Formats: sequence, structure tokens, C-alpha cells
Amino acid sequence: MSAIDGLPPLREVIATHGIAAKKQLGQNFLLDLNLTAKIARAAGDLRGVDVLEVGPGPGGLTRGLLAEGARRVLAVEKDARCMAALAEVAAAWPGRLEVLNDDALAIDPLAYLTPPIRIVANLPYNVGTELLVRWLTPKHWPPVWDSLVLMFQKEVAERIVATPGSKAYGRLALLAQWRCDAKIVMTLPPEAFTPAPKVHSAVVRLIALPEPRYPADPAILNRVVAAGFNQRRKMLRASLRGVAPNIEARLEAAGIAPTARAEEISLERFCALARELAQNA
Repeated sequence: MSAIDGLPPLREVIATHGIAAKKQLGQNFLLDLNLTAKIARAAGDLRGVDVLEVGPGPGGLTRGLLAEGARRVLAVEKDARCMAALAEVAAAWPGRLEVLNDDALAIDPLAYLTPPIRIVANLPYNVGTELLVRWLTPKHWPPVWDSLVLMFQKEVAERIVATPGSKAYGRLALLAQWRCDAKIVMTLPPEAFTPAPKVHSAVVRLIALPEPRYPADPAILNRVVAAGFNQRRKMLRASLRGVAPNIEARLEAAGIAPTARAEEISLERFCALARELAQNA
């Protein structure tokens, strides 16, 4: 990568700018530029595409995205210590990188980017799930982004792609799979990072569907899924008792056994229940 952009290795960048990873910011830096390039390639052909990157740190993935041909990259970094290093990346790729020293939870990417937009990020561990949920629950669907390529703790990644009957299956799987095709495309050991976290990491690619996989009102579906999984060991006739009257009859009308538990129910059946509740509200 250094041969491509003329910039120094990331360990040198970190030493030069004094960017030691901070635990309170959820930082674990990926310093192997071959790995960051591989993550960038997981987002597909980036030519003609704007990219939002959250938590670029010293800029390893940023460099990969630019080298892979991204039309424009908006890098949002909360840590002001990283600004000088990212400015060097911007100088190496004139006009193609904009860096914001800001909180990703507070910005509107459409103010800076033009569709098609993809989001690619080694997310800070402490805000990763919250950002994902926000990206999956916009007011209007399809969203402004075409796809997400995101790194999480492996446990979180497995929750996103989990299937019914597994321990990892829950609200996050249903939320992601209702509106996206989700797949783990890479796993990384702790020693790939500095400092090494205590857990493995994984990269998930989520491709937005033109419309949700099954019809359902988002608010009703969310309420049903939340109630079911908040008491996941209870039978649905008990855990959903507060959702609607005559819940047993409504479960049966949706093709769900009242004695089943939330972890046994497919996305399709949850959507059927949401439609049943909407019709008989």
C-alpha cells in the first residue's frame, strides 16, 4: 500500500503522531494494510461510489478505500489526535477525502455525499451496534446507502447472521435480515489489532434489499420482536400477552404455535404476526 500512495506504514504513522489507541473510544487499530485493502475490496467496485467511513483512526482502511477507486470518502473521526495523520492521507489523494472531527451519531452523510453511497468501517466497539441499528431503521426504505461492510466483535457479527433455533438468534438478526442480505465475509484474530482485543472480530457485508423481505409495519414488527425476545425463555403466549388481546388466537392465525418461543420463530412468521395484529388492531 505504501508503494501505491507513497505514505508510510501505519505503525510509523501512529508513532509519529502519538496516536495510542484509547479504550474509552473503543479503539483497536488494524495496522496490516493488506487486511485493510481486503476489507475495502469486500465493498465491491467502488469506482463511481461515495463511501462513508466511521472511526478511521490513523487511516489504514481509508487508504484502502481510496486505492480501490472510491469516488469520494467521508471519514468521520471523533478523536482529534488522528486529524494530522488523516490530513496526510487527504493530501495524497487530492479532492477525494473529506475528514470530519465529529461524532458519527450526530452527522447527516447526505450533506456531504452523493448516491450511490456505501458505508465501510472498522467500527469502534462501543458504538458499533447502535450505528448499525440506526442505518437499518431509517424513516424511508430503501436507505441512502447501497451496502454496509462493517467490522464487529465476532459475537455481534454472528448475531446479525443468526438463524432460528441458534443461541445468537434475536432482534439484531431479524432487524438486519428483514431488509438486507447479510453475510460474514472475513474473520480476524485478536493479534491482527493493536492493542489486541480479548475477542475475535468479523466483517459483515449487508446489502440493502429494494423492499423488506416480507411485508410488515416496522413499528408493530419491532414491538412484537422486542416483547418476544425480552423474555426469550417464555412461551410466546406469555411473553406477548401485553402486546394485544386474544394473543393465542392471533398467533395461531399467523401460523405460530402459542407454546413456541421467540428463538424458534422465523422472520417470515414474525412478519405474518405483525400483519395479523395490524389487521385486527
